[in-house]
Amino acid sequence: MGDQDIRIKRVHHVEFYVGNAKQAEFFYRQAFGFARVAYAGLETGSRDRASYALRQGKATFVVTSPYGVDGESAPIGEHIRKHGDGVRDIALEVDDAEKAFDIAVARGAEPAYAPKELRDEHGTAKRAAVKVYGDTIHSFLSLGDYRGPFLPGYATASVPGRDAGLAALDHYVANVHLGEMAKWEEWYTRVLGLRRFMTFEDADISTEFTALNSVVMANDSRSLKFPINEPAPGRRKSQVEEYNDFYRSPGVQHIALLTGDILATVRRLRDNGVNFLRVPDAYYEALPARIGNIAEALPALKELGILADKDEDGYLLQIFTQPLEDRPTLFLEIIQRKGCQGFGKGNFKALFEAIEREQDRRGNLV
Repeated sequence: MGDQDIRIKRVHHVEFYVGNAKQAEFFYRQAFGFARVAYAGLETGSRDRASYALRQGKATFVVTSPYGVDGESAPIGEHIRKHGDGVRDIALEVDDAEKAFDIAVARGAEPAYAPKELRDEHGTAKRAAVKVYGDTIHSFLSLGDYRGPFLPGYATASVPGRDAGLAALDHYVANVHLGEMAKWEEWYTRVLGLRRFMTFEDADISTEFTALNSVVMANDSRSLKFPINEPAPGRRKSQVEEYNDFYRSPGVQHIALLTGDILATVRRLRDNGVNFLRVPDAYYEALPARIGNIAEALPALKELGILADKDEDGYLLQIFTQPLEDRPTLFLEIIQRKGCQGFGKGNFKALFEAIEREQDRRGNLV
């Protein structure tokens, strides 16, 4: 690597702006099994917002709400007013946040906020951010000598969740407007140095009524994967268009979470009250011929509504939740990879037909 590379170590966390952080924290602990690990608010000196850091395995979420409508609280409240609860920040840990920011801006990224030092009794970190699609940002974080529970300004606040066996973040899917996918593919290549990993066109992702295009941007090790979706012409309004209408801009459509045992995880999540999309039973009749022998029993996959797909490296198992908000916007994917590095191309038709049935129930398949 050269001196002008942005060395992204990992996604440090995903931050959501939400209407009531305390209630959202309870939801992610009780429904999805995250544990609260840290808190920032009035008691820790934060006068404009309350934030809870949640972790399960190596996956970290942050939920944040404003205290007021003025000052530094105002942009948070405006984000929630416009979008409802949604993802604000996919934060990237780097070697040097200031250097990463300077390189990104020199490559044409629009600044969200300039580098600043964060300090408390546990040490020092640096943070900066650039804008991406819609009102989403990528923070750059360098942790320096920080050894506290999450980030400077947060206090330890350990509260367990109903653990569901989720292990890590896998990928983060953006929905953008028609004609914008190539723009953001070029942005991730130029600014962050990612490359196109996979492409799916409307012939791959289409049903009788709707279609979309998708490109997957990734780093060389595939530890970072950022799919970008745009609508394609179809007879009815696609899931991407429905999302963009209700989110009122491009944004993060879903986040995929890895598990090492999807059968156990989905059973726990169902017991916790999580609702999932379902495909017709006919999907499972055709599954053995399509993917061959796998370790999991077909009746168990059918009972839980889990989908399966394969590529030359192995197979994957996946399932998608219903939208997490009243607006049909953000949802989560649960995925187990057994060699396969794809995204379930063989499931696209069945999955999108299931999404269309839900769109039709909402009166949005028009």
